[in-house]
Amino acid sequence: MNIKKSLALAFSAYGCFLFGQEKIIDTVYIFDSQMNKVKRFHQVNTISPEDVKKNSTNLSELLRFQSPVYIKENGRGAVSSPSFRGTSAGHTAVVWNGININSNFLGQADLNNIPLFGYDRLEVKSGGGSVQYGSSAIGGSIHLNDQLEFGKGFQGSLYSEAASFGTYLNFAKAGFSNDRFSFKASAHYSISQNDYEVKEKEYINRNGRYYNTTFNIGTSYKLSSHHIISWQSQMFDASQRYPIFVENGNKTKYNAQTLRSLVAWDFRQSTFTNSLKAAYTEDNFQYFGDIDQPKTSGADGKNYIIKNDLNYFITPKINVNAIGEFQVNTAEGYQSGLGSIRRNMGSVAGLLRYFPTEDLRFEAGVKKDFVEDITSPVLFSFSGKWTAVKWYSTGMNVSRNFRIPSFNDLYWKQGGNTNLVPETSLNVDMNHEFRFGSLKLTLSPYFMHIKNYINWLPTPYGYWAVFNTYRVDSYGLESQVTYEKQFGKHGLKLNGGYTYARSINKQTDKQMVYVPIHKAVASIDYRYDFLRVYVQGLFNGLTYTTTDEKKADALDPYFVLNAGFSGTLNKKYTLGLKVNNITDTVYETVSYYPMPKRNYSIYASINF
Repeated sequence: MNIKKSLALAFSAYGCFLFGQEKIIDTVYIFDSQMNKVKRFHQVNTISPEDVKKNSTNLSELLRFQSPVYIKENGRGAVSSPSFRGTSAGHTAVVWNGININSNFLGQADLNNIPLFGYDRLEVKSGGGSVQYGSSAIGGSIHLNDQLEFGKGFQGSLYSEAASFGTYLNFAKAGFSNDRFSFKASAHYSISQNDYEVKEKEYINRNGRYYNTTFNIGTSYKLSSHHIISWQSQMFDASQRYPIFVENGNKTKYNAQTLRSLVAWDFRQSTFTNSLKAAYTEDNFQYFGDIDQPKTSGADGKNYIIKNDLNYFITPKINVNAIGEFQVNTAEGYQSGLGSIRRNMGSVAGLLRYFPTEDLRFEAGVKKDFVEDITSPVLFSFSGKWTAVKWYSTGMNVSRNFRIPSFNDLYWKQGGNTNLVPETSLNVDMNHEFRFGSLKLTLSPYFMHIKNYINWLPTPYGYWAVFNTYRVDSYGLESQVTYEKQFGKHGLKLNGGYTYARSINKQTDKQMVYVPIHKAVASIDYRYDFLRVYVQGLFNGLTYTTTDEKKADALDPYFVLNAGFSGTLNKKYTLGLKVNNITDTVYETVSYYPMPKRNYSIYASINF
């Protein structure tokens, strides 16, 4: 990884000089400024740093228990992919501080090669979002956001956890800020022998060891009452060993390194804001067919990105938003079926928002992407939200979204296909929100039609090749209920969600593989003074693993229950215990790879 080049780019200055009315810059700087606008029209679930600690093994575990997303994981800590609303991992955008970070090689993200700790806001948005967040934002998007605060002085924390299967993780964070300057840094290290056993399946997770290390650093400085410059960077290094089924099997592993860095120059005043960002991201991987031998294959990918987001209120009720982006994507393969690749991409998007009353709002957007050697469709979105009465509001969203073919899809030898066209989708969903005091209920029916589905299929020539194939209709319901109440020293928080997902291959009229029709999650948090107890549960319905809906090969329904207990002294020192899979359930998210049965962890944290 060319760290010197990366850091040089990160410290480069890009900007614009604009004039406007006097207005003090906010005390919190958020790198993804679009997200606050998205929340005006779309349902977005936020997972707090405190809730992250309930499911601290990896990002896969967190989303499995605290979101409507279905997670396919080839055994704990191994390759993992998300599925929103019956779509595939390629239809899920993972967004870091407003930058789409899906792999150029696969067109999707391996959740277990994305850090879990260190973010200030982890948010999950269901439904289409390609106008704002680009390729793959069809089923939904996962947002990993950092923020920098001003005027807070020195703050720091330490978190350490020891768990079953030789698992240890440590996380440290520190920051300092005054009225003009903010700085924050964090580091995370996790390692696990991951050698769990599931006797009912005659399975031992042999060669399951993994480790990963993450460093985050961010800083921001107010040049004046209008101008602010900021920098955020993340470095990640990881190694996964792939499980084997027999003691003397061939042991393999996969190493990955990523670097993400962006610098921003923001201008803000009462009616006009402009954010100019320059980003550099790097994704490298090495595959070892034998863990004791040199790498068998690998690839290095680099992305250079410039993005400008201009927002202007023409009147207090009319807002225009223009977004422009340009990228240069490069890749170099090593014995991986890929050669040397370079691709230029650009996009222009415009959004118009209208607020006729305090209770009624509309947004319309259009976007055109320009991808080298690929014809991209014109994308659009329309959203409206109405608060009909104090206890009921409703919204509707219609959008056209897309996914461009990945480098592997286009250039893999043999089997890549340079004649592929992007997948496109038409999404329609509604939100019905009911509020009765501290109780909130949200019902979100949805429908999406995806065409030009990209698939790898066997050929008569003895290798697999990729084609645009069938169409898919996905429809269903997402629902969420929350309740939070404080009674003196007592605090109670309830959170539950249910998802019904039908995803039909229009060629066969069968349910798509690895799409559970039913999924439900729930959690109860109770606090009394310095004590805290939580219980969380997950139900996953029957999940087909073959295209013919063969029940003999399907994953059985399962229910998993977790619980935890902690005590905090002086609001600084916390000691806790967690028990995962209390019910000792035998379950799989991918065929032949059982997940762990009952397991334990203890943790301690210090805030200062």
